[in-house]
Amino acid sequence: MQTTTLLRTTLYILTASLFSPVYADNINSAINPAILTSAVAPVVNLPSGQYVSLCFHDIRDDVKAAVDNDQYAISTKRLAELFDWIRVHDWHPISVQQIIDAKAGKAPLPNNAILLSFDDGLRSIYTKAFPLLQAYQYPALFALETGWLTQVNQAQVVQYHGERFNPNQAAPTTTTVIYNEEPRDQSGFVTWAQLQEMQASGLVEFASHTHNLHRGILANPQGNVEPAAITRTYLPELKRYETDTEFHTRVRDDLRLSSQTIKEKIGVVPRAIVWPYGAMTPEVEKIAKELGLTVSLGLSDKQLNQQNQDLSTIGRLLISNNPNPITIENQIAQSVIPPKQIERAVQVDIDYLYDPNSTEQTNINLGKLLDRIKALHVSTVYLQAFSDPEGTGNASELYFPNSVLPMRADLFNRVAWQLSTRANVRVFAWLPLLAYQLPNQTQQQRLSVKIKNAQGQLIAVRRDYQRLSPFLPESAKIIGDIYADLAKNMSGLDGVLIHDDAYLAEDEDQSIYESTARWPGTQRGLPETDLTPRQKTEALMAFGDVVIGRMKPHINTSNPFSVARNLYARVVLDPTAESRFAQALEPFVTHYDYVALMAMPYLDGTTLPSTQWLSQLADTVKRSPNPDTMKKVVFELQARNWQDKTWIPATTMKSWMQLLTNKGVSNLAYYPDDYLGNHPTFQPVYEGLSLSAFPHYGEHN
Repeated sequence: MQTTTLLRTTLYILTASLFSPVYADNINSAINPAILTSAVAPVVNLPSGQYVSLCFHDIRDDVKAAVDNDQYAISTKRLAELFDWIRVHDWHPISVQQIIDAKAGKAPLPNNAILLSFDDGLRSIYTKAFPLLQAYQYPALFALETGWLTQVNQAQVVQYHGERFNPNQAAPTTTTVIYNEEPRDQSGFVTWAQLQEMQASGLVEFASHTHNLHRGILANPQGNVEPAAITRTYLPELKRYETDTEFHTRVRDDLRLSSQTIKEKIGVVPRAIVWPYGAMTPEVEKIAKELGLTVSLGLSDKQLNQQNQDLSTIGRLLISNNPNPITIENQIAQSVIPPKQIERAVQVDIDYLYDPNSTEQTNINLGKLLDRIKALHVSTVYLQAFSDPEGTGNASELYFPNSVLPMRADLFNRVAWQLSTRANVRVFAWLPLLAYQLPNQTQQQRLSVKIKNAQGQLIAVRRDYQRLSPFLPESAKIIGDIYADLAKNMSGLDGVLIHDDAYLAEDEDQSIYESTARWPGTQRGLPETDLTPRQKTEALMAFGDVVIGRMKPHINTSNPFSVARNLYARVVLDPTAESRFAQALEPFVTHYDYVALMAMPYLDGTTLPSTQWLSQLADTVKRSPNPDTMKKVVFELQARNWQDKTWIPATTMKSWMQLLTNKGVSNLAYYPDDYLGNHPTFQPVYEGLSLSAFPHYGEHN
């Protein structure tokens, strides 16, 4: 059967070259006996009802793996090898229409379905990809950046850049788009006539790749540029950011122009949008849908696509470094069975970094942070998004523009972007859930967590954390606005760490007896009796879902977004302590992506030796009946003894880390990190924490 298939494949190629002289030279490079006799059994099959999409860019005959100037180019030979491998191993290229039909329940997708997509509208989609598609009779999706095609057809020059966003990318001039520092004129891009010819074949569908959003725009006052399609640009002359209306108008006008251009030049109305850099949010997807672009494609290596999923969230695997078919198959396999993820995190204060008297010193401090995090080789940074220089845990100012609290400095986007792009870590925003100090003290008192005094009156709690009640809808609106504003300012966030302020003591929160009180996120009233500890635990989780849900419209859906929450160790060692904290291990493990367990013996106040206490804590967590517990729990150690105000020796921290790893703990973190004073001392912590000790650990993003 394979021999018959291979012969038929050869005939397809030869037929295409005979009847299409223009393509003959290009097709010859695809006929390779080593390719056509390749019949190694596949190592992966897609689960039923799922499909994968591959993202290609340029195709050239002379691509040099690993050293080529364009890491996203694939050679004609390798593309032909892949097409042949697909046919031999009974994979099935599918069209956008088949995906739409499967979603509508009209016809299921075939087994091992694969969507082939080619971005940017380069000339090679006509001279290299299209002949192979004809030879194999494979459908494909071509994404056209209509602004570039318009420019080059007006004798302007486009500079071509790779698909992964380049943080050094400058804003374009009126005649040049910075794209791979390789100037391309009309000869580098497909012509409108060639697009019309391919449209007539019935094999190709055209998608918008936007008109002028394949670029970076100014994202903060410090000069970082970030993807134009999801970033509210900073306007330096006005010293402000785009408003929601301005942002929506800019994106809508661009997508409308791109769609109109495709219709005018090719004669078809596009129904798919392929977002540059994979940068897309539900917010901009909604705009695209309103313009008829109902299918949205991004980039995401971490999950397969389901045939019944929303058509606005299709992920693709980005093809790079001129891979052979087996390499691509292995890339797909990691989406089917993701490799074990090991979490190594550092919780970082922007308060240490910010110098209110010197921008220069702030930049120097940022450089020291970046150097340290990069050298540590960790996976994640929990980055402070609120100002708390006194260490109270309450947020009265924030490090990002927002509509609720004063902004101490516009720094969060800058620091988060630099950490992500320079230190190659995931960045979680660290924020309180309830502990916000509002400018209006009357409002603060009215919305605060309540207790009953001796006379049975409801009064605001006066304890360490000044928390707003999770049962008052006005609190949810205010705190939700903060979370939404953060996401608007930094759409590329990888997650959120909920601060340890999210607790309720046994006599809290009597706000449930107020007439306006509701179960978080609902219009449901509350019982006329005190809530049980578990009900309080569930209420805080529900409140977190409400406010974090306000972020989701503005977060890049191509990035896996995770929620972590601090958990006090006391409730793990003594489950009855749930009544004093409204926290518990088992519901947290079920509900959150990560549980940042505060494995801090001196903070806990234990009288046991620290090693004995940590050993008991690890053993208790391991006894959890949930098989995901050890995957989700991050043991977060303390680097400072707050009782005696001293730094814990780094050698002690290393011994703690070794103890925990010997107990089977994989996920570790610590707080705080004094990256300016080298506390804890670098080398011992590096030896205990760094992912360099795990050579088989893959890339985290």
